[in-house]
Amino acid sequence: MMEMKIKESGTMVGEKRELQKEKRKTSMWLQKHGEGLSVIGSGLLTLAAWMLEDSYFSSVSIFLFLTAYFLGGYRKAKDGILTLVHERELDVNLLMLLAAIGAASIGYWLEGSILIFIFALSGVMESYTMAKSYRDIASLMDMKPEMALRYDEGKEEWVKIEELKMGDLVIVKPGERIPADGVILEGASFINQAAITGESIPVEKGENDAVFSGTLNGHGSLMIKVSCTSESTLFSKIIRMVQEAQSEKPISQKFMERFERIYAKAVLSITVLLISFPPLLLGWEWEQTMYRAMVFLVVASPCALVASIMPVMLSAISSAARKGVLFKGGAHLENLSEIKAIAVDKTGTLTQGRPRVKDIVPLQGYSDNQLLEIAGAMESLSEHPISLAIVQKTKECGVDFVRPAQIQAHPGFGIEAEYAGQTWRIGKAAFFEASHMTDQVCQMTSQFEGEGKTVIYVGNEKGLAGILSVQDTIREETKATIQRLKEMGISVVMLTGDRKTTADAIAAEAGVDYVFAELLPENKVEKVKELKDRFGKVAMLGDGVNDAPALATATVGIAMGATGSDVALETADLVLMNDDLDKIPDAILTSRKAKRVIRQNMVFSLSIIILLILSNLSQNLSLPLGVIGHEGSTILVILNGLRLLKR
Repeated sequence: MMEMKIKESGTMVGEKRELQKEKRKTSMWLQKHGEGLSVIGSGLLTLAAWMLEDSYFSSVSIFLFLTAYFLGGYRKAKDGILTLVHERELDVNLLMLLAAIGAASIGYWLEGSILIFIFALSGVMESYTMAKSYRDIASLMDMKPEMALRYDEGKEEWVKIEELKMGDLVIVKPGERIPADGVILEGASFINQAAITGESIPVEKGENDAVFSGTLNGHGSLMIKVSCTSESTLFSKIIRMVQEAQSEKPISQKFMERFERIYAKAVLSITVLLISFPPLLLGWEWEQTMYRAMVFLVVASPCALVASIMPVMLSAISSAARKGVLFKGGAHLENLSEIKAIAVDKTGTLTQGRPRVKDIVPLQGYSDNQLLEIAGAMESLSEHPISLAIVQKTKECGVDFVRPAQIQAHPGFGIEAEYAGQTWRIGKAAFFEASHMTDQVCQMTSQFEGEGKTVIYVGNEKGLAGILSVQDTIREETKATIQRLKEMGISVVMLTGDRKTTADAIAAEAGVDYVFAELLPENKVEKVKELKDRFGKVAMLGDGVNDAPALATATVGIAMGATGSDVALETADLVLMNDDLDKIPDAILTSRKAKRVIRQNMVFSLSIIILLILSNLSQNLSLPLGVIGHEGSTILVILNGLRLLKR
């Protein structure tokens, strides 16, 4: 009996939890789509009320109009009232509410309802399209190590990184993330610093070399002396810089906020004057005065002005999305049209982000394929990017190999193994005797390194058997994209954490105007600020965590959608969904066209408003004609904006 009660109790608890989950889902769905449903309801009720207005059910139509007013205008009215109460400012939301109420007060329910519906509809479109540009940077925080293995007087202890102090010793095992900025005291390893510096190839680190929090340790175990607390690490600085840059409002947003308040005050003040003075100075009757004042409120309402911008923005954003370019808001579309320079990361952005074998120089009478066979066999068990590039090259050339015997790794130098009856070595120059480095070899090495390539040496007991060079290669579309940007009057600047020789070589091949190499994330931010001082509005194109602060600092941040890091995608204002660089010039052209159309709409809508106001003052404009003229201009500017949807 007791067991049955326990089971029933457990079932009831489970059912309650499921019910609560369903309620939360419903609540979230309504919160997300409630505004849109309200506007749809307002439109349907307006239509139904209009159909019943002159029928036997005319009293019902008034009730429907009131309901439509409430559904369509509640959110806008609430925003307007809150602005008035808390900021003591008038905005367009309140002005539209007064215009609709004014129209209804003199019996023009339909006109007022249409005004509210159109204005509310524009608000819904803005809410859905201008969704939050930035989300929580939890993806960046996830990369931040939480625990560290602290070493103290022969004892190892796992502690939170917040407990680490300057001078503490921490042990980092192979494959772990380094928990704090510091200096290596013991050990050697290859460190993947792409998250911090953007370097395409893991960097060899040994004693007395500096390492950064958040970077990934390779094959070796390290003893690191902590050089700063967790709040002061380079990784933490990246997070703070992203947050600070995101908190800044764009200039266009600030301007629109000021303009709305000035416009609303001006229209409301003129309306009060129109109600007050004509009866005293011109002898107008009270009803005539109210009528003209309400006509003025209607024709001066900003629907056409609002529609001058939003449909254009939405059309341009939709058009760009079809081409694989995702804007996170209309402000970024506007800013993109005005950029004069674009800063670009190198690794994974202009380049493929994967090293490839570029040169094969066999010695001792070996052929290219024989050298590849030996190198591929020795590197076949390694996951290092250079090793993968060599193995990939053997596959491309159709070279087969078998795994070597007695492989021995020499950290910091290379690999030694038995293959085909000989002892072979592959790795750095320091792995071989100085006598093996002939003048010919030194000359080729200087040439390859001058071209920004990494040189790999292969040798046996007799000496060097060959040289391989690897290098990250540029994307197929890089040259053409940069050329198009230049033709559009936009300067291209490379910002990279890679070596200067590598950066210069890639820049020369791609046709970049300016190059800044060996930069940390904070240095990239400084360079972007310098570019903004020089050129005005500047875009930044990147794909890694290390690019996030610069993306947030730039006027427009552009991220690679397919290969970009989560934080880069969240920080950016514009995302290339398929990593197609050639879409950047197309996006700029789209933004420039949108700006031209907005100017056309603004001039047209303002001209119509002025014309309607003058007609109203001359007493030649009725309220129905005022609504027709006002709404007609609104429809025309919307249609003009929708032209951007054409493929």
